Amino acid sequence: MKKKLVLIFTTLVSTFLLAACGGNDETADDSLKIVTSFSILADLAEQVAGERAEVEYLVPIGEEPHEYETVPSDFQKVSDADVFFVNGFGLEEWLERLVQNVGDVSIVSVSDGVTPLPISDQDGEDPHAWLDVKNVITYVENIRDDLIKRDPEGADEYEANANAYIAELEELHTWIETEVETIEESKRAIVISENAFKYFGDQYGFDTIGIWELNSHEEGTPRQIANVVDTISERSIPVVFVETTVDKRYMETVANDAGVEIAGEVYTDAVGLDGSGAETYIKMMEHNVRTFVEGLSN
Repeated sequence: MKKKLVLIFTTLVSTFLLAACGGNDETADDSLKIVTSFSILADLAEQVAGERAEVEYLVPIGEEPHEYETVPSDFQKVSDADVFFVNGFGLEEWLERLVQNVGDVSIVSVSDGVTPLPISDQDGEDPHAWLDVKNVITYVENIRDDLIKRDPEGADEYEANANAYIAELEELHTWIETEVETIEESKRAIVISENAFKYFGDQYGFDTIGIWELNSHEEGTPRQIANVVDTISERSIPVVFVETTVDKRYMETVANDAGVEIAGEVYTDAVGLDGSGAETYIKMMEHNVRTFVEGLSN
């Protein structure tokens, strides 16, 4: 009886070990692990990395990358990564807290080489450089170059993916230039809560007006709201817009006080959820431009 029990036990242990070894063989994955700070950068990284990397992002869609509060699982994600791509220009104000807890993971700012625009009346740089498609081409080049250094065997694939995506971005840039030409110059003003479209405005010929400059400085005071209302009235701006990641009540107050309509919702700090029609960087920019054109051409 004792021999039989020993045999059964030995068989079970052997079976378990074989299964475990077989499972490890099947799930072995040598692909790069990339973590980005927010969803827009994750989309760019996926376009360049293709099948050679797993890509995750920290800031959930719908939350503010400026004011994000890290959670314990973020530390594990970043510490397990080969590289952590961030925007830079002060966007990830929480980054220092995170880095203190994740060891020596490489942190790469994908905006390197982009000329920053200043924050109005404040020290610092406006982080929203990705809202100018030309800047995103620089982001993609930085991602490509970094991945080639980390994974030289994938150089040809990264190069091909980046070239194909840059061609799409060039087409997007040309399309935007054509679309915005339909808006009268006197109406080319984008009014939203956070003044996030300054890079877009600088590239495509729009004035941009916000209740506040950055969401990390968010106030929405009566004085700020009154200033925007006065600007709308003085310049006869026909409509205003709301952002997907900002409380809409501020802009609803502006619209009511100025007697104008909210012409639609635009994406600034995140791509859209599945089914939104703005699930990628290119789709979100197309959505934004169509919203601006439709709202400001009436």
